Amino acid sequence: MFNVGDLAVYPAHGVGLIEAIEQKSVFGTEHTFYVMRILDNDMKIMIPKENAKQVGLRDIVSGSDIEQVYAILEEKDVEFTPQTWNRRYREYMDKIKTGSIFDLATVLRDLYILQKDKPLSFGERKMLDTAKTLLVKELSIAKGKKEEEIEAGIKSMFNDNTEDPLDEARD
Repeated sequence: MFNVGDLAVYPAHGVGLIEAIEQKSVFGTEHTFYVMRILDNDMKIMIPKENAKQVGLRDIVSGSDIEQVYAILEEKDVEFTPQTWNRRYREYMDKIKTGSIFDLATVLRDLYILQKDKPLSFGERKMLDTAKTLLVKELSIAKGKKEEEIEAGIKSMFNDNTEDPLDEARD
């Protein structure tokens, strides 16, 4: 599925580089692992090759899928079912963990729209930042553009001229 030097996406962690493919013995059975380094934080992950698809390891988004991501972000006529912030947080976290870039775009869009109506909880603001970081990194690699350019484009879709939502939390 992947070769050394390939870029891939690991759910909830983002884009990483396959640095090695190694054989390891686990409980007396030989297994093949992808050794992946996440680009954002240099974290190393070992992913069993036979489980790569189940854990959501996938290629970088491309072509028409990029267009679909932007179509999701541009859709502003979204209905929200009334629910508590923690239930919404769990639902969105489950979407992020799927590894689907479309689910990631949905979470980002929904949180951007939601923050226009009411203040987000600390957890939701952090999740918004995570979703934005993951999406921006992957789109910048897929489109061959700078992250700042992709982020500015996304912010402009939401007419977001505000400061980063975590700035007040970081102070």
